[in-house]
Amino acid sequence: MAGAARIALPEPAAPPSGGALVLTGVILALGNFMVVLDTTIANVSVPNIAGGLAVSPDEGTWVITSYAVAEAIVVPLTGWLAGRFGAVRMFLAAILGFGACSFLCGLAPSLGLLVLFRIMQGLCGGPIMPMSQTLLMKIFPPHQRAQAMGLWSMTTVVAPILGPILGGSLCDNIGWPWIFYINIPVVAAVAILGMRMLRPHETEIERRPVDVVGLVLLILFVGALQIMFDKGRELDWFGSPFIVALAILAAVGFAAFLIWELTDPHPIVDLRVFRHRGFTGAVITIGLAFGTFFSTVVLVPLWLQTNMGYTATWAGYVTGFGGVLAVVFSPIAARLMGRFDPRVLVSFGVGGFAVIALVRSQLSTDANFWTIALPFLAQGVTIPFFFIPTSQLALSSVLPREMASAAGLSNFLRTTSAAFATSIVTTWWADAGQRLHSDLAGRLDPRGALDTMQASGLSPAQAVAQLDAITDGQSVMLATNQMFLLTCAVFLAAAAAIWLSPRPKPAAAPAMAGH
Repeated sequence: MAGAARIALPEPAAPPSGGALVLTGVILALGNFMVVLDTTIANVSVPNIAGGLAVSPDEGTWVITSYAVAEAIVVPLTGWLAGRFGAVRMFLAAILGFGACSFLCGLAPSLGLLVLFRIMQGLCGGPIMPMSQTLLMKIFPPHQRAQAMGLWSMTTVVAPILGPILGGSLCDNIGWPWIFYINIPVVAAVAILGMRMLRPHETEIERRPVDVVGLVLLILFVGALQIMFDKGRELDWFGSPFIVALAILAAVGFAAFLIWELTDPHPIVDLRVFRHRGFTGAVITIGLAFGTFFSTVVLVPLWLQTNMGYTATWAGYVTGFGGVLAVVFSPIAARLMGRFDPRVLVSFGVGGFAVIALVRSQLSTDANFWTIALPFLAQGVTIPFFFIPTSQLALSSVLPREMASAAGLSNFLRTTSAAFATSIVTTWWADAGQRLHSDLAGRLDPRGALDTMQASGLSPAQAVAQLDAITDGQSVMLATNQMFLLTCAVFLAAAAAIWLSPRPKPAAAPAMAGH
C-alpha cells in the first residue's frame, strides 16, 4: 500500500487457556467497566463539584460535557490508532493516561483546570472501550468469543447504573474528588496485569500517513454535535442562535467529513466497513435500541426525583435492579449464541424492551417502589440478549484488519445515539408535561375543587397550591406514559432492523473474526 509501511511483529502468541484466559477477559472487561462508569458517575456530583469550586451548577455541567465531547471525538479514531501504534500498546497507554488524568481531576483547584483534565481524561478513555472489544475478539478462540463478549457486555450494562449510586455515595460521605480517585486502584490493577497478559497479543502495526483534514473535520462536526445535544434543552434548542449555529456547523462538517473520508486513500476513520451488511444491520439496531434504552435510564430517575419524591440515592436503587438479572443471564445468552440464529436472540431481547416499555406506559402516580423497580428487574433478563449478539454480529461481520475500526464506529454510534435520544426524550417529556398541564387545567372545574378543599380546612392559597400540584403530577405522569409508548415503538423498529443483517454462517463468522 503506497504511503504506508508495515512493521513486522513476532509470530502471534498462542491463545491463553484456563485461568489465564479468564484473567485476560477480566482485565479487558474491568478496563471497559471503569471508563463506562466514569460517563455517569459525575452526573449526580455536579452540585457538589460546583459548590466545592465556587461556581454555578450551570457552569459545573461542563465537567460532564467536556468529557463527553473529548470521548466522542476520539472513539471513531480507534481503528487508525490501533493500526498505527498497535491495539495492546494503545489500550495500555490509554489506561495509564486515564489514571493520571483521574488523579489530576481530583486535585483540580478550579473549574477551568478540572474541565481541562476532564478533556484529557475523555481523550484517554475513548479508545479503551473499542480496544477492549477488539482484543477480546482477537485473543479468545472463536468458540469462546460469545462468552467473552457476554462478560464485556455485562460491564457495559452495569456500569452506567452503578455510576450515579456510587457517585452520590462518595460525594455525600467522602467528597467529590473521590469520584476520580476511585479509578486509580483499578488502573493500577489493569495496567500491571495487562502488561503481563496482553503484550504477546499485539496487533499488526502499519505506519500510515496522518489524515489531518479528516481529523479536523471529525473534531469540528462531532464537537458541535455533542455540545448541541448537551446544551440544547438548557438553551431552548433552535430558539437559540448558538444551537442553530452548532447545528449548521455539525451538518456541514459531517457532509464534508463523509466526502473526504470516502475519497482519501488513508482515511483516519474507515467508513468502508459499512459495506458489510452484517455490520450495518447490527449498528443500526445498536443505535436505535441502545439510544432508547439509555434515554429511559435517564428519564425514570428524573421523573422519580422531580415528581415522585424520591431522593437521588433511592432513584438509583430503582434503576440498579436492571443490573441484577443481567449478570445472571449474560452467560446464558452467550451459550445460546452457538445454538440459535443471533438475529432471533436480538429480536427477543429488544422485543422484551418493547414489552417492558408498554407495561411502564400504564404507571400511575400512586405506583410504589416495587411497581417501578420490578420492570427494571425483568429488563435484566432481556439486556444480554441485545448486547451480546449485536456486539459479536457487528465485529464478526468485518475483516480482521477492520475490526478495530468497526469497534470504534459501533461504539461511537452507540454513544452518539444515547446523547441524541436522551436530549429528544427529556425535551419532549418536559414539553408534553407543560402541554398536558394546560389541557387538564382547562377541563377542571376549579371552583368546585377549590370549595371542596377549603371545606376540608385548607386556606384559599393552600387549596390553589394543592390543586396545581395535583394537576402538575397527573400531567407529568401522562407525559411519562406517552414517552414510554414512544420508546415501545422505537424498540419494535430496532427489533426489526436486525434482520437487515444476513444470517451469519456457523463456520464463516468465527473464521472472519479470527486472527
